[in-house]
Amino acid sequence: MGSPERRPRRQRSRSPRERNRARTNHLERRQREREEDKARESRLLSARSEVVARDKADGSHASRRRREASDREHSQQERTRGRTDHERQRGRPAEDDRTNNQPNSESTDEQEVVGPNYNLSGKLTEYSNTYKGVVIKYNEPPEARKPKTRWRLYPFKGEEAMSVMYIHRQSAYLLGRQRHIVDIAIDHPSCSKQHAVLQYRLVDGKKADGSVSRKVKPYIIDLESANGTFLNNQRIDPRRFYELKEKDVLKFGFSTREYVILTEKSRDEVHEDQ
Repeated sequence: MGSPERRPRRQRSRSPRERNRARTNHLERRQREREEDKARESRLLSARSEVVARDKADGSHASRRRREASDREHSQQERTRGRTDHERQRGRPAEDDRTNNQPNSESTDEQEVVGPNYNLSGKLTEYSNTYKGVVIKYNEPPEARKPKTRWRLYPFKGEEAMSVMYIHRQSAYLLGRQRHIVDIAIDHPSCSKQHAVLQYRLVDGKKADGSVSRKVKPYIIDLESANGTFLNNQRIDPRRFYELKEKDVLKFGFSTREYVILTEKSRDEVHEDQ
């Protein structure tokens, strides 16, 4: 015989009080869930803000560290380059040249013939290209030398002679309107802050018997000034060296002052001519 069928249990109907209590419990549970969701969302937002702030801080620190490392590397390269140029100028092989282990007899002979003074001085001989917080627009070449000849500049304003300038004590002289960094100030408003450079260079020459020798000679170079540099009333090209000879006349911009370059020996001849 088969098992008797089970009749479904008849649910007991709830009273109004029970229904109200169930509804109240349901509403309270929903309210607690909403509050928990809001609290969880607030914690997530706070944690995200902390992460973003930390990432920004780490990024700024990392970028600052990268900049500091780059600055240190750049400074080290500048010191190494300046030290190498300085050693070459003093007749000693630099570190990259010492690997060859080959003596330079030709350079030694030239130094013995000319005997220049390698003790460089002046503002333009600094390893760094910045002086008193101002970037210098010029770097001395490797052949820069301090002269033995006593060169002088004689400024003239019309017919009036002004104070003599002794220009044999440095290997280079910066001329311009920026007084706190230049060696020779030219105050005319048409002149640039860094207008030109008078540079002494050790160059090849020939003696009377045809033999080759080396001599320190003066040159003028214009630093791309606005109104130009004039050698014997001819405007020179910027960023090019022009050799100066005795009795040459220099002018800068629209200034009426003339600068005559002479040596100690030739000054008497000029006074006689005047």
